[in-house]
Amino acid sequence: MGLLKILVYILLFYYAFKFLAKLLAPFLMKKVADTVQKKAEQQFRGQQTKSTVKEGETIIDKTPRKQQQSNSSVGEYIDFEEVD
Repeated sequence: MGLLKILVYILLFYYAFKFLAKLLAPFLMKKVADTVQKKAEQQFRGQQTKSTVKEGETIIDKTPRKQQQSNSSVGEYIDFEEVD
């Protein structure tokens, strides 16, 4: 009798869970979609920069690299070619 009672409770729990999942799934999916959309909008707003550049003007945001200082005590390298 105890085993039958446990099986009935398990079946009732299973069907109740399925029923509630069908009711709540659309609500939960909508909440998740709204959250993802808000995060995407925040990232998009963060990437947009208000530009004061006129149309057709070229702006380079990169700073030039410092050129390596060669060892000046060595001198300049000259490639000589032997002449016969």
